Amino acid sequence: MFISGFTGSLGHAVITKDNAYMFTDGRYYLQARGQMDKNWTLVEGKIPLLPIIGDFLSKLPAGTRVGVDPRLVSASEANEVKKQIAKNSIELVPVEENFIDTIWNDQPARNANIVFHHSLKYSGKPWTEKVEEVRQALKEQSAVGLIVSALDQIAWLLNLRGSDVKNNPVFFAYAVVTMDNVALFIDDSRLSPEARESIKGVEIKKYESVFTYLKELGPVLASKQQQILADYKTSWALVDAVGEEKVIFKLSPIDYLKGIKNSVEIEGMKIAHIKDGVAMAKFYSWLENELIFNGGHMKLSECDAADKLDSLRMEQENAFGQSFHTISGTGANAAVIHYSPVHGSDAKIDVNKIYLNDSGGQYFEGTTDVTRSWHFGTPTEWERECFTRVLKGFIALNTIVFPEGTTGYVLDTVARQYLWEAGLDFQHGTGHGVGSFLNVHEGPFGIAFRPYCLANKLDAGNMVSNEPGYYEPGNFGVRIEDICVITKAKTKRNFAGVQYLKLESITYCPIQTKLIMTSLLTTGEIKYINDYHKSVWNKISPLIEDNEMAYNWLKRNTSPI
Repeated sequence: MFISGFTGSLGHAVITKDNAYMFTDGRYYLQARGQMDKNWTLVEGKIPLLPIIGDFLSKLPAGTRVGVDPRLVSASEANEVKKQIAKNSIELVPVEENFIDTIWNDQPARNANIVFHHSLKYSGKPWTEKVEEVRQALKEQSAVGLIVSALDQIAWLLNLRGSDVKNNPVFFAYAVVTMDNVALFIDDSRLSPEARESIKGVEIKKYESVFTYLKELGPVLASKQQQILADYKTSWALVDAVGEEKVIFKLSPIDYLKGIKNSVEIEGMKIAHIKDGVAMAKFYSWLENELIFNGGHMKLSECDAADKLDSLRMEQENAFGQSFHTISGTGANAAVIHYSPVHGSDAKIDVNKIYLNDSGGQYFEGTTDVTRSWHFGTPTEWERECFTRVLKGFIALNTIVFPEGTTGYVLDTVARQYLWEAGLDFQHGTGHGVGSFLNVHEGPFGIAFRPYCLANKLDAGNMVSNEPGYYEPGNFGVRIEDICVITKAKTKRNFAGVQYLKLESITYCPIQTKLIMTSLLTTGEIKYINDYHKSVWNKISPLIEDNEMAYNWLKRNTSPI
């Protein structure tokens, strides 16, 4: 961000002696183009971006040495790029001192906030049981240990939470799990007394000592001809410390275990989404009132709306903060998939254009993420058709029954089919995993055309988003998003003994019926909408009876069509 001005979550910068290049995918292209100056050349690619970057580097003059901070690139990525560029005598070189850090004089200090215990009443499983499950998985991979560098994996494994990373209840640390020890690399003073007591038996070591620890572990592994497992995303620096020949690169078993929520986590996620439903009803009723009845048209800003929603979420019991920076976009800004409004440069909300809000909250019980598109005036027929085609795909995915073992790569087409009929599409995935009071985006599964979605099947207990959309640059954007838990489906038969699965929505927020072109809907789709709105009314209305404006708004917007 410092060097380029680009704030998107996916970007790779390559700086040569004469030029600067930014590689990103279609989700962030418009955003990057708007945030970066003319010193940068923007290169749009498809995920994974690494082959494109490797191809670019391979065309540099022979003998070129390309420096990279080994703490910021995974060993797997480094190896892939090395192979691509070696044929042209180009070398990838680990650089101990990050060049950008040397010129970033006012760089903020890294957060080092207090780490706290995540109670068993929310996590549903003691950390000791989780560690034993990890060890069993390691045995199956013929590994004797695991390097853990993903912050959400560490937090989940030890039932700890923090606030070092904005919107994500995680903390800076490393961990190494072996068959007889768990080492956590974090300054001991950062652990609250309760947190320290809760992980009694875990060896606490200084944060930076992880590299020394792994260097000392390497010869021990070599002498016993043993290997340790590292996730594909583990940094080049960590892998180099232990020695790459002693590492098995595999998907971390923690990712798989974390992705399947236990019954306590599932119930907690449902509670969190009911709280979120209360906040959303209060928000949209307030927004409608401000824009239509209080003269807020072209006066109320995108940030005003986002700030109001954030404050309403924080009124809920056990609220911890946002799960990501709220996307609050009117008109053309709604067409920027990951638009992030900034105070002072944000637009005023126009009642004659579609308003898109994608937001989420962190609660001790769980993590939320919801998107709704709303029109406070009269939508055009084209806007209604596009919205309805998105809605049809959304309903199709929320109602499909599929066999166990199915991947999100397969299901992605279900949500796109009605857009495809009109020659339309969208450039982001249809669904991502969601953590339990953790990161709002988690893997290893998802519903998308990405390679990782082909490699990882969906399982009962997974939390996943369903969020198709459509975007016309410079005009409008629509998206509808619910969070769903994957559950076992009851079917008349179980072909070849296979269990079938389905998605169960746990989001409680009305879908605007004004934007629906009912002539495009089937009887079954209309029933789905009416049934959904009935469930929203039943869950949320008793909780907002003391708020007349929100109560009446919810009643109007959950009426049958």
